[in-house]
Amino acid sequence: MRSGVGGHGVLQSSFVTRAVTWRLNRGWHRSYHGGRMTSALNRICSSYRTHIWRSLLRCQEPLEKWSHLGTCSPAADFHSSSVAPAGHNKWSKVKHIKGPKDEARARLFAKLSVMIRAVVKEGGPNPDSNFHLSQLIEQCRQRNMPKSSIETAIKGADKAKPATYALYEGRGPGGSSFLIEALTDNNKRSYSDLKLIMGKNGGSMCDGARHCFDKKGVVMVQTKDREGNPVQLERALELAIEAGAEDVQETEDDEENDVYRYICDVPSLHDVRSNLVSLGLVPISSGLEFLPNIKINLSDTDMESASQLLELINNQPDVMRVYDNIE
Repeated sequence: MRSGVGGHGVLQSSFVTRAVTWRLNRGWHRSYHGGRMTSALNRICSSYRTHIWRSLLRCQEPLEKWSHLGTCSPAADFHSSSVAPAGHNKWSKVKHIKGPKDEARARLFAKLSVMIRAVVKEGGPNPDSNFHLSQLIEQCRQRNMPKSSIETAIKGADKAKPATYALYEGRGPGGSSFLIEALTDNNKRSYSDLKLIMGKNGGSMCDGARHCFDKKGVVMVQTKDREGNPVQLERALELAIEAGAEDVQETEDDEENDVYRYICDVPSLHDVRSNLVSLGLVPISSGLEFLPNIKINLSDTDMESASQLLELINNQPDVMRVYDNIE
C-alpha cells in the first residue's frame, strides 16, 4: 500500500478497493488454501511423528513483547507485539504448529521476564513513570502471565546481569532472510550459538538480510470494539484512515484469535495507537517491528526446513523474536 501520496482521496480509494476484493475472494481463498494447508500439515506430521514440535514463540511471536517504543537506546528498539502476520497461507500455518503448551508458556514467560528486567533497569520499576514497563505489563496480562511472576521479574532487575539489544542477520533455506532480535549479556556467545544453529540447519549468519525489511510501527487490536461489537474489515479500513495508519491487516495471534494489525511509520506509532483508542478499538499491543518488503515462495521441502530452523532459533534463550520474509 502506498502511503503519504495523493492525500486521503487516493488512500481511501486503495482501502475501499482492498475491502471489496477481500469480500469477493475471502470464501474462495479460505477454501482453496484450507485444502493445501491440510495436505502440507499431513506431510509434516507424517515426516516427524517421533518429534514433538515445541511451540514457536512469537518472539517470533514477540512476545507481545516489550514495548520499547522510544528511540533513546538500543533497548528502545524493542516492540511489544507478540505476533507476526498469520494470514491464510501455508507458511503461516506451518511455522506456528504448536507442541506442549505448558513448555511453550514457560518459555514465553521466561523471555517476558528477561524483557521486564531490561526495561526496569532502563526506566525504573514504577509503571506510572516507565511507559515501556507499563506497556509490557499490559502485554504480560494479555498473555496470562501470573502477577507473582511479573512482580518477581521487576524485583529481580537489580540482580540481573546487564543485557544489551542485538540484531542479527541471516539467510535460511531457499534464500529466505531472517532478522533475529536478542537481549544478551554476552554478544559473542549469542552470535556463536546462532551461527552454529544456522550452519547445521541449512542457514547462515550474514550481512544483507536487513535490506529485505522495513521498520514500522504496529498496533494490534481486538476485532471487537470497546462495546463488544464486531468490527468488520471494511470498518477497520475506514478507521485506519481516520487514525492515520498506512495499512491494516486481518491476522491471527498465537492462540488463533482474529486480530487486526494497524501499520504506520515509526514516528506516528504513539499517535495512531491513541487515535485507535479514541475511535473505540481495544489495543492488545503496540511497538516497532521489521516487516518484509520482499517476500519469497519456498518449496515444501525448504518450507519444512525453514520451520525447523525457526524453532531452533527461537529456543535459543537470548532470542526474543525472529522475522522472516517467507510468503
